[in-house]
Amino acid sequence: MLKITSKQLEVTAPIRERIEGQFEKLTRHDIQLINPHVIITQEKQLFKIESSIGLPSGDLFAQAKNENLYAAITAMGKKLEKQLNRLTHKPQAQRHATFEDAEDDFEYVYKEDTAA
Repeated sequence: MLKITSKQLEVTAPIRERIEGQFEKLTRHDIQLINPHVIITQEKQLFKIESSIGLPSGDLFAQAKNENLYAAITAMGKKLEKQLNRLTHKPQAQRHATFEDAEDDFEYVYKEDTAA
């Protein structure tokens, strides 16, 4: 269950829907999101959005600031999605790097056929 907290402003239905929409994009990766929490604060003219999510393989954290609350929510969502992409594709990237390293270390040895 997504937890949204804010001290300075009321979390209205449209704000909640925008945040939930960003988190729906993360659920496409088929990874369990553990205790997702969003904190909205207002600093003078800027809205600051922070989000922390636990994952079975680690944690995600993103923060964004913008004069427009909805733009800040979108920016935070993009940062989370980028981190999640990196985490989910990390094992493939490591396997690929390991294979290339092994290939570089492999020496080809040719033996001439002396049976002629």
